[in-house]
Amino acid sequence: MGIKLGVLLSGSGTNLQAIIDRIEEGTLDASIELVVSSRPSAFGLKRAEKHGLQTLTLSKEVYANPLVADEVIAAELKMHDVDYVIMAGYMRMVHDPILAAFPNRVVNLHPALLPSFKGAHAIRDAYEYGVKVTGVTVHFADDKYDCGPIIAQQALVVQEGWTVDELEEHIHQIEHELYPNTIQLLAEGRVHVRGDRTVVIDTK
Repeated sequence: MGIKLGVLLSGSGTNLQAIIDRIEEGTLDASIELVVSSRPSAFGLKRAEKHGLQTLTLSKEVYANPLVADEVIAAELKMHDVDYVIMAGYMRMVHDPILAAFPNRVVNLHPALLPSFKGAHAIRDAYEYGVKVTGVTVHFADDKYDCGPIIAQQALVVQEGWTVDELEEHIHQIEHELYPNTIQLLAEGRVHVRGDRTVVIDTK
């Protein structure tokens, strides 16, 4: 049956769609048990509903206390028997209620090569800095923003003359491949966090 996923999102849900597509074509050994959105208007909810997935939306009032919100989310994820929590464009930090319930099982996607260009504007920040190489990072989330053990990275050479929008488009193309591929490694039980908080991946 594969691993059971809970997906957290805030926006359009293109990475959710990439995961759904890979599951439906049979190249990702997982199922999505719950999709949680921090915004009722997020288009990702429509994608989830189109595929018959269970959804949960929390209001601004609930999010006024981030710990209470995360307690609600953690309880729902546990009720759905989720193995891994997948952050897919989720624009909020996760806190102890979720991290403690899913140790080394909360996964985040970041559109830069961590530890460079942390934060919500990583693509623009890298572009404005003039980097020649950037990329995408998949890592386990912890209690610090855009930190945590790195599982996978893929580099992207920035071509001369690209606009920031063109860079963003190429970053998203990598995300839509790298994230499902990394989740498949989790499904195969090949990802291990060592005592020094680095990740080792078993080769086949």
